[in-house]
Amino acid sequence: MGVYPLAKALNKANELELDLVEISPNAAPPVCKIIDYKKFLYEQKKREKAMKANASKVVLKEIRFGPQTDEHDYEFKKKHAIKFLEEGSKLKAFVFFKGRSIVFKEQGQILLLRLAQDLEEYGKVEQLPKLEGKRMIMLMNPKK
Repeated sequence: MGVYPLAKALNKANELELDLVEISPNAAPPVCKIIDYKKFLYEQKKREKAMKANASKVVLKEIRFGPQTDEHDYEFKKKHAIKFLEEGSKLKAFVFFKGRSIVFKEQGQILLLRLAQDLEEYGKVEQLPKLEGKRMIMLMNPKK
C-alpha cells in the first residue's frame, strides 16, 4: 500500500471503505495498517479456536479402594487403572476410610504403594500416598 502521514492514511482507509488499525503504537512514527477489522477479528478467533482444539485435554480418572480391599477387587480395579493410563488419562487412586477404619491407614498406604509398583510400566507416580482427611490419595501420570 505505501507509507502515508496519519491524515492521508485515514482518507485512504475511508476511500477504500476499510479500517485504519494501529499495529505498533510505541514505534516512531506509529505503525498502522489498512484492513477490514471485522475480518481480522474473525480470522483471529478462528486461529485461537484451532489452537484450542489442538491443545491436549487432561482427563482425570478415579479409582476408589477400601483399606481392606480383597485380592480379586484389587486385580479388577488394577485392570481399569491400566486401561485409564493406556488411554492417556491421569489416575487418582484413593483409599477411603469410613468410621474407625482410619486405624488401618498403614494398610491403605501399602495398598497404594503396591498399586504404584504394579503400574510402574504404564505410568509414573506424580504424588505419593498422602492422607487428606478420611482419604489417602495418590496421583499417577501416564507414560508417553
